[in-house]
Amino acid sequence: MHVPIPAIPVLFRRRAAGSRRALIAAAALLPALAVPLAAPAAPAAANGVVVGGAPTTTDSEPWVVALASRQRFGSGRSGQFCGGVAVGPRTVVTAAHCFGQEALGVADWRNLPDLRVISGRTDLSGTAGEEVPLSDVWVNPDFDATTNAGDVAVITLSQALPDGAVIPMAGPADTAPYTAGTEAQVYGWGDTTGQGAYPDSLRTATVDVLADTVCEKAYPGDADGRYLRASMVCAGVTGGGKDACQGDSGGPLVADGKLIGLVSWGTGCAEAAYPGVYTRVSAVSGLVAQHM
Repeated sequence: MHVPIPAIPVLFRRRAAGSRRALIAAAALLPALAVPLAAPAAPAAANGVVVGGAPTTTDSEPWVVALASRQRFGSGRSGQFCGGVAVGPRTVVTAAHCFGQEALGVADWRNLPDLRVISGRTDLSGTAGEEVPLSDVWVNPDFDATTNAGDVAVITLSQALPDGAVIPMAGPADTAPYTAGTEAQVYGWGDTTGQGAYPDSLRTATVDVLADTVCEKAYPGDADGRYLRASMVCAGVTGGGKDACQGDSGGPLVADGKLIGLVSWGTGCAEAAYPGVYTRVSAVSGLVAQHM
């Protein structure tokens, strides 16, 4: 089922045309916003399915989790606003900007008492799985809001997730998954049309890891950000049509059985000239490990 978002003003972290980040509520009761997949440059939908994507479940991908706050984003779709990835029994990685004041509406996440990580819930309209309180959050102090480099945060959960609900992170020695042409999967709950139609259930789309030069050309440095190959990953489809999009922030990019990227930023959604930009997990895995 798709939930149309009513005409409530919504701000993005950067220009609306340029951000594929956490969706920011301009009203406290904004319906839950989510991780879009495979929205083409010209919005299109067929029978309410993600164009270029496919359904999946948290049974097969138990490490895909949602960040949620009904207080901030409303009760629909469990109040989801960002994605995350379980990399340890009590450790979730996500995007640093998901914990900014612009996203949460408060300077300190502790002032949003219903903030939860939702695990094991394929359908956000249901009640399956667990809603786990946060014990601690480390936000990368070197996150650069101008270039978007270092866009990572580490959540420590108040209780352990079920056995097997984690995925390994790519490390500095893992170069193969970052080779141009490698197939990767991006996951989430989000806009399937580019116009605010959000599915309740988890979906996935297959994209390609692209050469760094592609994103260096697309993002030389402007209001959206600057592509830096040492800390970012370029991924998409050469002709456009598959991508992460608004609200996907912090969700996983997976290749060769490892987490290689976190949804971070980009211009528009699924546009041929503007691939998605992801936090390069191999560049931050050491930092994450320090907070596990």
